[in-house]
Amino acid sequence: MLQERFNELIKMLTPRSKPLLGLDISSSAVKMIELSQSGGGFQVEHYATEPLPKDAVVEGNLADLEVVSDAVKRAWRRMGTRTRGAAMALPTSAVITRKVVMPAAASEDDLEIQVESEANQYIPFTLEEVNLDFQILGPAPDGAEGEVEVLIAASRKDKVEDRVAAAQAAGLRVHVMDVEAYATQAAVELIQKRLPGGGRKQVLALVDLGATTMRVTMFHEGVQVYLREQQVGGNTLTNEIARHFSISAEEAETAKRQGNLPESYLPEILQPFRENIAVEIARAHQFFFTSTPFSHVDHIILAGGCAGMPGLEEAVSTRTQVNTFIANPFARMTLAPGIKQRQLAADAPALLTACGLALRSFDE
Repeated sequence: MLQERFNELIKMLTPRSKPLLGLDISSSAVKMIELSQSGGGFQVEHYATEPLPKDAVVEGNLADLEVVSDAVKRAWRRMGTRTRGAAMALPTSAVITRKVVMPAAASEDDLEIQVESEANQYIPFTLEEVNLDFQILGPAPDGAEGEVEVLIAASRKDKVEDRVAAAQAAGLRVHVMDVEAYATQAAVELIQKRLPGGGRKQVLALVDLGATTMRVTMFHEGVQVYLREQQVGGNTLTNEIARHFSISAEEAETAKRQGNLPESYLPEILQPFRENIAVEIARAHQFFFTSTPFSHVDHIILAGGCAGMPGLEEAVSTRTQVNTFIANPFARMTLAPGIKQRQLAADAPALLTACGLALRSFDE
């Protein structure tokens, strides 16, 4: 039975009511955060980030499991928490998702059989090779009575097993395996609530500028309506620094992080790179307009490790003529003693996925 295979490993997209650490493993760092409920909102209890060496994670795959698990262990120790349960996420590219309509009156066993039948049609692997799960999203979008919309998600078992193994080697227990795109969206919804009118009927552009990729995602009414990726990111800037100043990539990365670069860095390297990013974001907007019914964007949210790059916010706003700001899902949260507000605000753009995963603690 399909149910037996579900129980072999962590069920994807399954809500839990236990305290969970949001554990995000990206190509450049391990990010971990713990939230608690505080009044009608949330409190940041602990968080930590641990850098990863180059090639430890390649295209979402854990290329060096030992190095990654050691970084997870260091992050957990720095957190100073007793919580060992974790919510993790698979890269969106590693998960096949599909929404289907099914009878609302179907039993769970019947739904499992139908999900397995649907999965056979679009998954390019045998079901023995994948972890498969489903979640009922709500009534069918066309309003048909007696039907519900169901999200099916499938991923190769080895993708799930690697992440679970990295967490377990660090002494953690994985209770939820989510999808990065959904976890990030949960954190974006916190930001959206602070916008005029709660962001309703507005188009939000989330620009996630990471180490290797810039991902531009458009949201409307809480639904992703467009996605564009560019192979440009923090590593691009690091490599340009290394080439320009004739130093190694490792030296360039260290100098970039410490701000220890010659005066010529700003006009000759950073400013052109910054302008190029702004141009690519504006270009993504044009592709969005020509390939969808939408004709405008209301807000641009900058996220990822490069979001706080000096002058980027202003450059993007000037180039696109759209209100632009740096992501901070923690702006209205209370902070536990020991957490510095200024440092958290600086780290916040890179913590969106980890934040969304930590929110799984409060799923009903």
